[in-house]
Amino acid sequence: MPSDDSSLQILTRRQLLGNVYTGLAGVGLMQLLTECGTAAETEWEPGRGKTHHSPKAKRVLQIFCPGAASHVDLWEHKPSLDKWHGKPLPGEEEFLSFQGKNGNLMKSPWPFAAAGQSGNKISSLLPHMAEHVDDIAFIHSMSNASNTHGPACVFMNTGHPTEGFPSAGAWLGYALGSENDNLPTYVAIPDIRGEPPNGKANWSNGFLPARHQAIMMSDQQPIRNLSRPAEITESQETATKQLLERLNRKFADANPAETDLQARVDAYALAAKMQLSAPEVSDLSRESQATHDKYGTGDKNALKAGYGRNCLLARRLLERGVRYVNLYCASRASGVDGLLNWDAHKTLKADYERHCPIFDGPTSALLNDLKQSGLLEETLVLWTTEFGRMPTHQLDTAGRDHNADGFTCWMMGAGVKGGTTYGATDAFGRRAEVNPTTVWDYYATVLHLLGFNHTGLTWYHNGLNRRLTDVHGTVITDILT
Repeated sequence: MPSDDSSLQILTRRQLLGNVYTGLAGVGLMQLLTECGTAAETEWEPGRGKTHHSPKAKRVLQIFCPGAASHVDLWEHKPSLDKWHGKPLPGEEEFLSFQGKNGNLMKSPWPFAAAGQSGNKISSLLPHMAEHVDDIAFIHSMSNASNTHGPACVFMNTGHPTEGFPSAGAWLGYALGSENDNLPTYVAIPDIRGEPPNGKANWSNGFLPARHQAIMMSDQQPIRNLSRPAEITESQETATKQLLERLNRKFADANPAETDLQARVDAYALAAKMQLSAPEVSDLSRESQATHDKYGTGDKNALKAGYGRNCLLARRLLERGVRYVNLYCASRASGVDGLLNWDAHKTLKADYERHCPIFDGPTSALLNDLKQSGLLEETLVLWTTEFGRMPTHQLDTAGRDHNADGFTCWMMGAGVKGGTTYGATDAFGRRAEVNPTTVWDYYATVLHLLGFNHTGLTWYHNGLNRRLTDVHGTVITDILT
């Protein structure tokens, strides 16, 4: 293959890429083999890898339960619901929620039980998660700007109810960069049942450079196209990568403000490295049978087994230095409410007795492994959902409608004061009443634990210095060590 640049002038960029598309999967190999690539020349340097103050956490595991998991049936005990069961919600007898009129107050179908030395009460549906209450800081006074699943999920992940904004994981990748050089900085693990409401917008890079978007990776859907096609020799692939590397470098030098090409070059460089690393990290057969039994990866319930395998994958990614892992338990809504996610409009009891066993054991196993290995000391674990459920039953059903005015999220791990609760909804669980908390407060606290002042982590976009917490947010100091 000719090596002088003059020979390249007879080809347009479009023609060249049209002829060598089969080699694109590993275009970054040249960058991998050279010490000074274009990434080092064009990536932002001020603050990269640095923090505003000493961090407590180095990485994040965010467990997300799409469909709006009910706070009054899982995490926040409301004795008044037992006492007032079957009576109208005082002052809101005619309230119209997301799907219309509500019936009377409905107690939880399951008892709550005190757990741990803290005595915090959680649902008897979650016996394995009860083992962790002394490590968890519950925030019982969350609220969301939307009571519709898609916008609410996006808001809970990005701090904005509309698409097009970076997710929390993208912000962290932008702020800190990678802790390893052969795996993504940010990984999203969709549930075996499918993607959450609004899909990939939940782990988007938004207006940040494209390299900060999460890589989708799960046990049921391995990363595709990591291997070289059999009909292409190693020398052909190497020559193609070298040629494209020279073209990309020349274009990047001539157009320093063009970030899309650089992001693609970075992505291909990572793809080349992942040809070796991804098969290893996703090979769950390397784990012992005792570990598989603990996570339930062989459970006769295929959904529990699938989620268990994804929990095990999440642990392996965190062990290898992935900065941010989004782990989903359930997916988007289906034609039958509550079948694929936690959206229990009509049959709360049957739905949650389906979902809780899937979530409970594997999640507990993951948390136990993080704690026993010492990884929890520098990992921040988040549990989130888009909103809660009404304390009443939906009219003519045995389920609950959407409630964005009060619900529970929690944190545990690095820098978090375990065995605590912050805030509360009212006596019935209808609205956040004590220390009302926003998504922005939640992420201001997350960024604080990661070493950042949330007002100082910004990206200039369309005339504004944008940030994860918009123009809001207060650190919840009461739950910090």
